[in-house]
Order: sequence, then structure tokens, then C-alpha cells
Amino acid sequence: MFGCKGCYLHGRLVLVLAARDEPWNGLLVPTEKKHHESLLRDYKGLITHPILKKWLYLPESDGDFEESARALVESIKADDPRIGVESKPKSPRKRSTTCKE
Repeated sequence: MFGCKGCYLHGRLVLVLAARDEPWNGLLVPTEKKHHESLLRDYKGLITHPILKKWLYLPESDGDFEESARALVESIKADDPRIGVESKPKSPRKRSTTCKE
């Protein structure tokens, strides 16, 4: 997933760990736009991701990163319904019909 690590709970994508260049260095929080306002209010440092605007982002460079990351994980463990999106089932790959000799 974009060279990042996806975290799932009960079949839902709840967190993406990113360790690349900004804006892909921190935690991405998959959520629906209707939850943005309340999540932004509840977690210091959380912003709308500048590229994936449907998700929220906690940059590792944020001064409150550790505290906010810990709070997010606790909310995820408590099954906060605002956090996470249903994964779309992967369609099976088509097998090649070309034979090599």
C-alpha cells in the first residue's frame, strides 16, 4: 500500500504507518469525511492529508506526535466507529494464458 504498512482491525483498515518523505511520514487515519471535524477536534496535530483529502494525517514531525499517536491507537483498540474504512475485497488476478517454452 503506497510503500506503507496498513493496520486492520475486524476487517477494517484503521491506520496506515508511513515512513517516507512528507506528506507520507507519520500516521494516516482512514475515515469518512463526516468524521473529520470531530476527529480533528479530539486529536492534537491531526490534519487533513494534503493529497488523500478523504483521510486524516498525523505527521511524525508534529510536536504532539507521540501523545496523539498513543491516543489514536487507544481509540482504535476501543473500536471508535469514526476510525477506519471497510476494505474492498481484492479481485482475483487473471492468470496468464500465454505458455512459455
